[in-house]
Amino acid sequence: MFSIDWAHFTPGTAILGGALIGAAAGAMALGGGKIAGISGIFGGAINEAMQARRPTPWRLWFLGGLVVASFLWVLFRPVPGAHYGESWPVIAIGGLLVGFGTRMGSGCASGHGVCGLARFSPRSIAAVGTFIGMGMVTTFVMRHLLGGA
Repeated sequence: MFSIDWAHFTPGTAILGGALIGAAAGAMALGGGKIAGISGIFGGAINEAMQARRPTPWRLWFLGGLVVASFLWVLFRPVPGAHYGESWPVIAIGGLLVGFGTRMGSGCASGHGVCGLARFSPRSIAAVGTFIGMGMVTTFVMRHLLGGA
């Protein structure tokens, strides 16, 4: 389980991060007519590569920027007191399951939540409602029925 030391949590960085995500999504939509959904961008790059085509440069720049920005952030501003209670294989399997779910759901939380809701997409409204509802059910089961912390 992931936990954060709330005594050292700084909401300013969370607000700044959300604003930057919104600005990037808006710039992609208005500037190029593209949806800033990570699973769609990553899946598109994989599809292009599988068809023996070179992935579209904007996809590679976007994905590369995510990786580089994450490493730079951790170097200069690590998340205080953050740790994972699971092993790396369990985390990797969880990541694969999330990836499978995003393909099955025609998008990920970033695409549906940030971009889809902004466009009033019925599919995105249903997807985000499902994400939130299942998150609530999972939290209730893990904390109250299975006795987790």
